[in-house]
Amino acid sequence: MFQFCDVPMIVVAEVASPAPGIVDIRATLASMIKSGVKAISATGITGNLIGVFCALIFFTAGVMAQPTNSYRIYVTNELSGDLSIIDGQTRGVIATVPLGKRPRGIQASPDGKRLYIALSGSPIAGPGVDESTLPPADKSADGIGVFDTTSNRLLTVIKGVSDPEQLAVSPNGARLYVASEDEALAVVFDLRRGERIAGIPVGGQPEGVAISPDGRIAYMTSETDSQVSVIDTRRNKRVGQFPSGARPRSVVFAADGKQAFVSSENDGRIAFVATRDHRPTGSVQLVGESVRPMGLAVSHDGRTLFVVTGRGGTLVKLDVATATVRETVAVGKRPWGVALSPDERQVVTANGPSNDVTIVDVQTMQVVQKLTVGRGPWGVAVVPSDLHESVRRTDVP
Repeated sequence: MFQFCDVPMIVVAEVASPAPGIVDIRATLASMIKSGVKAISATGITGNLIGVFCALIFFTAGVMAQPTNSYRIYVTNELSGDLSIIDGQTRGVIATVPLGKRPRGIQASPDGKRLYIALSGSPIAGPGVDESTLPPADKSADGIGVFDTTSNRLLTVIKGVSDPEQLAVSPNGARLYVASEDEALAVVFDLRRGERIAGIPVGGQPEGVAISPDGRIAYMTSETDSQVSVIDTRRNKRVGQFPSGARPRSVVFAADGKQAFVSSENDGRIAFVATRDHRPTGSVQLVGESVRPMGLAVSHDGRTLFVVTGRGGTLVKLDVATATVRETVAVGKRPWGVALSPDERQVVTANGPSNDVTIVDVQTMQVVQKLTVGRGPWGVAVVPSDLHESVRRTDVP
């Protein structure tokens, strides 16, 4: 420990790890202080200049430690075939970019520089629809759109998957796992080469997909089989499955990887899963008129789960520890996609039939803004402008 600017410097070095959205400046500050002390000592300058130096150090600390509020919201519009881009600070739509047919699932790369978007030429058909009455699918439109978030343009479409719906990017950004409804497969792409490298049977009508934070396991739901497949990502093989509720739609892992959550549309339940042995440990029954749980988003600390309820038109806030509903707010017609802002102060929902996006304050659970976007908004991705500075990579795909 040493005394400088009337503060014991060990205090700076021992600042706790930052919360989500906070820039970690401990190492930077330590380096600045040491360099400054050496420079001042070498020149023999004291008095006011030291005071100025101290002020700069602590001003920098205050500025850099503020929550990251600069981010963008990306919304896929299934019916209009485009992407709405929203500034997270001004809450205004700043661009609309054509993508292709039926853009739905959307995920960002770990560095935030790319978006991967599921595109499909299959006609829209709800449960129980006689597919023989539908127009033929345009298979040439199927693929994964690769979108550049710097230039705001579609770079390419990766081919090799039929009727993709949801997808997940590995933590190191090397692979993409895609739910292929037509093929009843988890389709795996090598993103470095832009090639399909595996197709893994996962049951009928796969949809929800998520990869564990350590990148070792992927979960994929099967709507028709009411189960979730467990995929070993090192071998790209299914190593197990576990039952879910009826028609599972989405799955998400907690940040510590110890727990996962699965939404089941037809029985209105959210299943809690222990990932150590891939075992459901309990569930929450949602109540309300036409409540059909769809998209999920979990807080970084794993304590709060947000659920959009489809035809129920609401956003539900769940307490994970007690497995209880804390609050519910109406957000729009049939919300599907949902995502948290980087500082976790707002949650965003995409509301299909009402052609809008709703921003909700997490603490008050009050709607703070609604924005008109394209037709049939489906998926939501939120990307901090400085995400590339804090990306955590792993040695597994």
